[in-house]
Formats: sequence, C-alpha cells, structure tokens
Amino acid sequence: MPSMTAMLLVMAAAALFCRVAGYLAMRFLPPSARLDAALKATPLAVMAGITAQALAAGGMVEALALGAAVGLSLLTRNDVGAAIAGVAVAAGLRWLGL
Repeated sequence: MPSMTAMLLVMAAAALFCRVAGYLAMRFLPPSARLDAALKATPLAVMAGITAQALAAGGMVEALALGAAVGLSLLTRNDVGAAIAGVAVAAGLRWLGL
C-alpha cells in the first residue's frame, strides 16, 4: 500500500497538472461553452479521486464526513467551507472514539 506522502505527492502533482492544463487551454484554444464546462469540472474530478481513496481506505467516519461535506456544499454552495467542515466532522468523530 502506498505511503501517505506518496499519495499526497501524486494528488498535488495531479492538481498542478490540472492548473497548468487550464492555463494552456485558455491560451491556445478558442473560448467555448464546452471548454468552460470542462475547466469547471476538473477540480471536482480531482476531489472525487481524493475522496474515493479516503473512502476505500477508511470506514464509517470517512463516509459520514464526506456526507456532511457534500450536504453542506449543496446547501451553502461553498466548496471550501464544506471541505473544512467535513474535516472537522471527521476529527470530531475520531475524538469521540469512532
């Protein structure tokens, strides 16, 4: 099983690649609705990959934290706040001994 450091490095490299690809796409491709939709969906795809790894390696705590983050994201439309709240839910559940 890969180490946490290796996984973080791979995820950081994927996020950086997505950012650079977005800048290059905006420089060399003509703007269109399809390109705009693809660029907006890329961060969601990266986050889905990160959360899928956490769910595969984790258990109930991770599932509850992800559910809280998704629910808050839908309610508040604030992805960063929802992600922080999801981490807080996971930390709180771990603190309670789950």
